[in-house]
Amino acid sequence: MADEVTLRDTGEFALISRITDGLAADPRVLVGPGDDTAILETSGSPIAVTCDVLVEGRHFRRDWSTAIDVGRKAAAASLADIAAMGGQATSLVVGFGAPADLPTAWAVECTAGLREEASAVGASLVGGDVVEAPVVMLSVTALGSLVGAAVLRSGAQPGDVLAVAGRLGWAAAGLALLSRGFRSPKALVDAHRFPEPPYAAGPLAAQAGATAMIDVSDGLVADAWHIAEASGVALDIDTTGWEVPEPMSAAASAYHVDPREWMLTGGEDHALLATFPAVAAIPEPFRVIGRVRAGGPEITVDGIAQQSSGGFRHFSG
Repeated sequence: MADEVTLRDTGEFALISRITDGLAADPRVLVGPGDDTAILETSGSPIAVTCDVLVEGRHFRRDWSTAIDVGRKAAAASLADIAAMGGQATSLVVGFGAPADLPTAWAVECTAGLREEASAVGASLVGGDVVEAPVVMLSVTALGSLVGAAVLRSGAQPGDVLAVAGRLGWAAAGLALLSRGFRSPKALVDAHRFPEPPYAAGPLAAQAGATAMIDVSDGLVADAWHIAEASGVALDIDTTGWEVPEPMSAAASAYHVDPREWMLTGGEDHALLATFPAVAAIPEPFRVIGRVRAGGPEITVDGIAQQSSGGFRHFSG
C-alpha cells in the first residue's frame, strides 16, 4: 500500500516500543526490555542476558576488516552490555548467517575472533546456529552474572556526577578515514574494525555505588539521553578541558572537523557512561564529564541544550 507506514517512518526506538508494548509480566523477569540487558531470576543468582546483531554492509565491510576483526567486534557489542549492568560475562551463543560462496576459512577465522574477545573477559563460546544468508550476519547473545544489584539506566539522581570510562570518538574517526579511502592513522582505523571496551570498569562502577550506567554504542549524547529519559533527570556534559588524542586531532585537522563532534556523537567505541553519588569515590578509569540535575529529560553540552540526541539510528535512511 502506498500509504503504509514503514520502519523508516517509525524509527528504531519507536519500533522497539511498539514490539515490547504489552508484554506479559513474568515474575522470573527482574528487568525486561529497555535497559542494556534483561535480568532473569534463576534457581541460583540472577543472570544478565543480551543480544546484538551485526550485518555486513551496515556494521562492517569485509574489504575493511579481517574475519577476526569482525568476530571481535560482534562479541564486544554484547560483552559491553553485560559490563554496563555491572556484570561479568560468562558465555556467548552465536547465530551465523553467510552466503554459500563465503570462504570457509573466513568463517573459521571469524569464530576465532569471537573466542578471542570472549576470553578477554573469561567468557566462552558455548553454541549457536549456522544458516545461509544473502550477506554475512552475526547474532551474538551474551549471558553473565552480576557482582551485586544490576546497575540500571533509571537510577540517576539530581546531584550525582556523570563519568565515562573508555574511548570516545575513535571508531567514528576511523570510519570517516575508511570512508575516504585512507588506512591511517592505524589506531583510529583499528578502533572502527574492533573496539576496546573497558569491560572491567562495569563491575568496578557497580561496587563503587554507580546509580545508573549504559554502554555507549550509539554515541555519548544519544546514550546519555537514554539515562536522562529513564531516570527523569537532566544531564549536563562539560567538554571544557577534554583532551583530544593526537591521532584524532590530526585526522580532524586534515578534514576540518571539530574532533569533539566525533567524541560526542560517534558510536561503537563501547565506552561506559555512569552516574555516581557526589560523595562516592569515582573508580579508575572513569573520569568526570558532567553532572545530574533535576528537570528534563534533557541533555546539555557546555550549557547548550541539545535539540537532537545525535548518534546512530537504524531505519533512518
